[in-house]
Amino acid sequence: MTKKQTKFDFEMALQELEALVSSMEDGELSLEESLQAFEKGIKLTRECQTALKNAEQKVQVLLNENGDTEELNLDEVEE
Repeated sequence: MTKKQTKFDFEMALQELEALVSSMEDGELSLEESLQAFEKGIKLTRECQTALKNAEQKVQVLLNENGDTEELNLDEVEE
């Protein structure tokens, strides 16, 4: 059986992550439910990080294709 790939919805994943965090903060989940929510939260976080990394790479490719740009190390940028 193959796993069917679906398009990742970043905003929906963030909403689901926020809902998980909220339910865990309320303290009304059992230990087992909290562990399941935590596990799902970790999975969603990783998927969001991957989506952001892919978007960053795509932007960098687009900038490089248009010339006259320099690679920007986002870790060095101060907000």
